Amino acid sequence: MTRTTRLRERIRRTSEAFAGTYQRRSPAVLRISVGVLFLWFGMLKFSPAMSPAEDIAIHAMSVMTFDTVPPEASRPLLAVMEVGIGLGLVTGVLLRLALTVFFVHMTGVFATLVLLPDEVWSTTPFVPTMDGQYIIKNIVLIAACLTVATAHVQVRTSPDDAPAEAPVIPAQSGDRSAPPRPVGAGTSVR
Repeated sequence: MTRTTRLRERIRRTSEAFAGTYQRRSPAVLRISVGVLFLWFGMLKFSPAMSPAEDIAIHAMSVMTFDTVPPEASRPLLAVMEVGIGLGLVTGVLLRLALTVFFVHMTGVFATLVLLPDEVWSTTPFVPTMDGQYIIKNIVLIAACLTVATAHVQVRTSPDDAPAEAPVIPAQSGDRSAPPRPVGAGTSVR
């Protein structure tokens, strides 16, 4: 085996090992990275004029709540929501709640594309403004959180949670060639 062949084989084994390890950990990596983004952007909203999305977020919340939430309350409410989502994702504590709030939040974020067309589209509907681009990029965050949510469901489903297998009854009337049949709906064990 030549030196080049050995090197290629070592690179292949190393990349396969990395891929296998990362694949097992990728839901956690996505969960934590999206959580860090939400913590970061949520913290910015605690200080007036720090978040680049503050104006459109406050305007959208006013429209969605029919002006029942005053603008001075919108920013801290959004900040608390985003920091809560971030903490839930980073720590994994109350993850189901954090994901639920995340998806509700994303529904509101994407509603902005329809509710505030003059602010998010420079040419309706396919050329977004900078605010529109800021909203549309959340498609990636949604995909990441869908991966996190489905991995969370798979992890929570253990063998103890699985339904019991149907009991097996022997073949009827002396026919030894027929395989045993599981008991199903409408079948009784004799």
